[in-house]
Amino acid sequence: MAGTLYLCATPIGNLEDVTLRVLRVLREVDIIVAEDTRRTAVLLRRYGIEPRFGPSLYEGAERERVPLILRELKVGKDVALVSDAGTPLISDPGYPLVRACIEAGVRVVPVPGPAAFLAALVASGLPTDSFVFLGTLPRKRGAKREVLEGLIGEGRTAVMYESPHRLGEALELMEDLYPRRPLVLARELTKAHEEFIRGTVAEVRAEVERRGGVKGEVVLVLGGDPGPAAPPDIGLLRDLYGLLRAKGRDEREALREMARLLGIPKGRLSSLLREPGA
Repeated sequence: MAGTLYLCATPIGNLEDVTLRVLRVLREVDIIVAEDTRRTAVLLRRYGIEPRFGPSLYEGAERERVPLILRELKVGKDVALVSDAGTPLISDPGYPLVRACIEAGVRVVPVPGPAAFLAALVASGLPTDSFVFLGTLPRKRGAKREVLEGLIGEGRTAVMYESPHRLGEALELMEDLYPRRPLVLARELTKAHEEFIRGTVAEVRAEVERRGGVKGEVVLVLGGDPGPAAPPDIGLLRDLYGLLRAKGRDEREALREMARLLGIPKGRLSSLLREPGA
């Protein structure tokens, strides 16, 4: 009889957040499959659990490692899959293993626990009744912009992960697209330096720039699009643009300042100002 694959959620920072059930499963299974055994070993040592590691399952190794793990399950061994932090498969490797187990008739059991995007969402102060999770934003600017543009008109709260090293670019793109929408930046969740930066997209970006960036794992929670606003007065837009140019702003600076003040994306402002009669 085949064994069971347990999907075990582990702490995202504070080791006290592990569940009693996860600890029991980690003690009882035959094999623990980790993304990085060094990270998982810290948790196991904390709770006195013998490390019984099988093949590591990290991104890029799944094609090679999944058949090895599935072979152990088919001969009756129980396997616990853990990620470096949080719930397996949530922006982490593991999906090919789960699919292979289901196709092979191997039992898959979730053992729930922490997930960074849920922790950020429930503490954000933004609506939680309906939301969309985007995972980790793409690395390349063009692909990142395409994903963020998809949130124009999205009425649900949107949650996404971003690297602190690429955060500046993400906030720049968001400010260009929807500067006045509410945004919460959550970082270092459950750790000693846990913090929430709240405001509009433009305000959060300004705070991050003032600090020279932020450190630690970052979750962005973006408020939903409130819907189309009343059409702007083209004459007032022209007057404001002319005033800003007269004060020495170049075209890019003037559009950015108008977007911040009016909550209209820079691209939309540029199009409006190019319309006949504007």
